[in-house]
Amino acid sequence: MRWISNVRLAGVPGSGEGGDGAAPRWRLAIDDDQRISQLQPIAAGTAAAGEDWQGDWLSLAGVDLQINGGLGLAFPELGEAQLPQLEALRELLWRDGVEAICPTLVTCGVGALRQSLQVLATARQQRRAGHCQLLGAHLEGPFLAPARRGAHPLAHICAPSLAALAERIAGFRGGPTADIALVTLAPELEGSAELIAALKRREIAVSLGHSDANESQAQAAFAAGVTMLTHSFNAMAGLGHRAPGPIAAALLRGQVALGLIADGVHVAPSMALLLMRLAPEQLVLVSDALAPYGLGEGRHRWDERLLIVADGSCRLEDGTLAGVTLPLLEGVRRLASWGAPPEQAIAAATLHPRRVLGERRPMQQQLLGRPLVECLRWSGRGAELSWRRPSDSLGSPGHPG
Repeated sequence: MRWISNVRLAGVPGSGEGGDGAAPRWRLAIDDDQRISQLQPIAAGTAAAGEDWQGDWLSLAGVDLQINGGLGLAFPELGEAQLPQLEALRELLWRDGVEAICPTLVTCGVGALRQSLQVLATARQQRRAGHCQLLGAHLEGPFLAPARRGAHPLAHICAPSLAALAERIAGFRGGPTADIALVTLAPELEGSAELIAALKRREIAVSLGHSDANESQAQAAFAAGVTMLTHSFNAMAGLGHRAPGPIAAALLRGQVALGLIADGVHVAPSMALLLMRLAPEQLVLVSDALAPYGLGEGRHRWDERLLIVADGSCRLEDGTLAGVTLPLLEGVRRLASWGAPPEQAIAAATLHPRRVLGERRPMQQQLLGRPLVECLRWSGRGAELSWRRPSDSLGSPGHPG
């Protein structure tokens, strides 16, 4: 048994900076199997036996609810031949501090969708140390508003109907660790109400995205069971003083997760910071990383189209913003550099995504029994915020993006 003291827990109320600098601290007992066996609060400044973390934060590892691929692999193009490439991507994600992902399948043909779901089901059974876990897939489409489709191909956008849903997902299971965990749709479209009810019965979370919904339509969607916004501000109405839109509806309702791409391009830093200040407990960072994640910048293929990658942003040849190649935890660092409290930025990528998928236990309970190496240790402030695996107490910081 060994002890670690003077730790802050990112995501536990009262573990922030605090106006007087006297934020609560914790000490952790690590058993002989290197698992966290006890967590005990201590007063700030208390001398406690064990390794002194000097107020560094401990967090769960990242969970990415929206990632479209990496290392040249696009999830809608998955086949059995791509399984080794998928395993390499899972290893890269673990090195980048990500414990689990919802592989995101953007709008594509029915055959490609079903094949990808089947390959993901095979890969999900393969659990290896040092590789991120595959949660249920995130179907981003095809039930989207055509005018808000962004980079989604119009040819595969589909009007909502139970028949169209069954054609795509019949035979696959719903749930956070099953085949499908999350679906993004435009709830204002005719037929969406029936889809939302059907998805809820299957234990699949529903997110509003690529949508023309106004405030009242968004309110109705939340009342019907929609629990998230997909990449807030992008592919939806913004915050207007006469047309508040879905973001205002989500802020006023509370409990609705606000997905955010914190690269500084999809959403201006000031607006990302405003969203965090208005609803820190609702913010959920996503990477929205595309197939070139983990590769160099330049020109890359995306289905039959060309992606141009520069400064971590991906655009189609016509300039349409399509995604990023930045790691999830780079969004944490950028949020902190813009002025967000570190513990709030950290929780948005590590704790809050789990809530979207139904995890309601306090962070302390989620930590108990967890191997220390599966957690992250965060040091520094602002743009200097960095992470590493806590078992590597003398190691280098984590991936800086």
